[in-house]
Amino acid sequence: MPPTLSLPSLEALKAQAKRLRNALAEEGDFIKHGEALELVARQFGYRDWNTLHAAAGNRAPLPLAVGQDVSGLYLGQPFKARILSLQTLAEDGFMRIALDLDEAVDVVKFDSFSAYRKRIQATIKADGSTVTRTSDGEPHLRLSLASAA
Repeated sequence: MPPTLSLPSLEALKAQAKRLRNALAEEGDFIKHGEALELVARQFGYRDWNTLHAAAGNRAPLPLAVGQDVSGLYLGQPFKARILSLQTLAEDGFMRIALDLDEAVDVVKFDSFSAYRKRIQATIKADGSTVTRTSDGEPHLRLSLASAA
């Protein structure tokens, strides 16, 4: 059986099935919602929707989800972003996250030079902060989980 750690929430899986069904309908290929659920289950390596549902339902829900709007600090600068991808790395709660910032953030502190970043990838802990830190000890990225939940 595939690992359950990197599975999206049940709500995200159902939304994926709905998007799949709508995309197929736009192409003229009409399927029932149950068939879309079965296809999503196979995409995640499960034999059917019931097995995937049980696997996804038998774990603690992630406080974050793909497509969710979040905010926080990146290199000390406030940002708002949308989660592009999210993967649980281990049972200790570490996650790999990719964010698309609403507005690019200057990642350089020099007055004579700027480098803007609109996409961020990081490994975060369960509290929403990165494992890596700046030279002054602050996490590179800190999500505001109160507004994310």
